[in-house]
Amino acid sequence: MAWNNLPIDPAGLSIRQELAAIFRILAHFRMTDLIHTHASARVPGKSNTLLINRYNLLFDEVTASSLIEIDESGALSPEYEGADINDAGCNIHSAIHEALPDVGVVIHTHTRAGAAVSAQRHGLLPISQQAMMFHGAVGYHEFEGFVLSQSERASLVRDLGNHKAVILRNHGLIAVGSTAAEAWNRIYNIERACEIQVAALAGGSELVVPPEAIQTRMGQQAVSDKQLYIERMAWNACLRLIENVGTDFRL
Repeated sequence: MAWNNLPIDPAGLSIRQELAAIFRILAHFRMTDLIHTHASARVPGKSNTLLINRYNLLFDEVTASSLIEIDESGALSPEYEGADINDAGCNIHSAIHEALPDVGVVIHTHTRAGAAVSAQRHGLLPISQQAMMFHGAVGYHEFEGFVLSQSERASLVRDLGNHKAVILRNHGLIAVGSTAAEAWNRIYNIERACEIQVAALAGGSELVVPPEAIQTRMGQQAVSDKQLYIERMAWNACLRLIENVGTDFRL
């Protein structure tokens, strides 16, 4: 198809490569669900334009040039006509980008631990360092089926609010960030928090919950300049990890 060979605008190459890297990193850490989840990025300098993965690719097949463009209504850009798209994915991501201009990257997963915690009435428990990084910074969105309706765009954005992440009840996780590094670290940490929670609850012992003041302190530390620097280092380490396997994601 013609859109397979579209030239990449040099101004958008960097964000395409970063988004493709996210898919490869997600695949490495087994945060995948066949072809059914997605990540997106705003294209700098190109109004109303977002990048998202084609529906027919596994995450370890995604490359910079295979990403397709949609607008903030979720519609496929005309030059990509014929590309396979996930309608729910386009609806979710475009809704968030449209409502929150400062969000550069959105990552959505269906991991076992994330879906498990999404089905627990109490939600994410403050029982790990990773979970407390989201103190006061995670929303909850009730399940309404596949996210295909216009009305759910509004309720999803409302439930995300200004949080770092939103837990989709009976579904999975979404993390957002201004950059690829920020969004990746957030989805990694909330996924790790969910894994720890499922393991801790399975153990059957009484859980230790730190005092509210400690939870608040942890939440504040998680957004400090030092933490942002650490997250950038972690992102660069993950890039080295996948580059050691291959650099075809950049093509």
